[in-house]
Amino acid sequence: MQRSVAAGGNVPALDGHALLALLGDPGAGRELRVEDWERLPGAHRGPQQLWAMRERVAAIVNGAQPPEGVVITHGTDTLEETAYLLARTIRPDIPIVITGAMRTSSDSGWDGPRNLRDAVTVAAHPESRGRGVMVVFAGRVLDGHDVVKLDAFSLDAFGSPHATGLGAVEGDAVRFVRPVEHGRPLLAAQGLSPRVAIVPLILGDDGTLLEAARPRFDGVVIEGFGRGNVPPGVLPSLRKWLADGKPVVLASRCPFGEVGGEYAFEGGGGELLRMGVSAAGARTPSLARLELVLCLSARIPYGGAAA
Repeated sequence: MQRSVAAGGNVPALDGHALLALLGDPGAGRELRVEDWERLPGAHRGPQQLWAMRERVAAIVNGAQPPEGVVITHGTDTLEETAYLLARTIRPDIPIVITGAMRTSSDSGWDGPRNLRDAVTVAAHPESRGRGVMVVFAGRVLDGHDVVKLDAFSLDAFGSPHATGLGAVEGDAVRFVRPVEHGRPLLAAQGLSPRVAIVPLILGDDGTLLEAARPRFDGVVIEGFGRGNVPPGVLPSLRKWLADGKPVVLASRCPFGEVGGEYAFEGGGGELLRMGVSAAGARTPSLARLELVLCLSARIPYGGAAA
């Protein structure tokens, strides 16, 4: 991004070659091949563009002459969806590192150069092989399976509320604190066409939004309170979703922790799970939504067996 006087704010401006020209040599002498896929704000990327990017990345890493690693520069608003999609659908042999910036190249505190240099360093590091998709931001290395944007403005905007980080970048050195996880299953999704809604529940919710969404969506993620408790007024609508054969996934509006089944009162998380609602597991609502999209595309239940 750069600040545009004509537009009155920040707009996409720099392609890959322009980034490298501004940064000098972030590859520390390594051969870097630049491919300009698109130049969109993260909020403009829809399912079709996201799946097309996934297909291009898969073609690169599965090609006859795959690179040591792949670095993707990405708008921060939807970076977590891209990371999760790639992590769940592409083999982890070759590291795929995603990064971005919270400041623009017009700002004196632009964090883009450091993040890009760190991302290249991690992508080329021998201990990165087998780790698949990672997000590198503010000196931290995070797993693409669980990274989310936690702050709308801070330079250190990304974290993993349901897991620990993978490591850190310190100058030219990369220090991993978690071993490579082998045998993670992939989802054999065919695209991102299933329509899945996220409905946050509110005090005294009577299911109006859930009912409005039911004819238009193939599944829904609901944000319950705490461990997954919901107002009793939404239960009739949830039963209709399930009777329609449309999956319902229960996530928590809390940024940390998971839903559970210990509360048995009307609308308690335990009652919902016994009804057939699926627990989101160690996923935020945004990642639970994408997981459900991928499961519907792969024609398996949420949390079911993967390919």
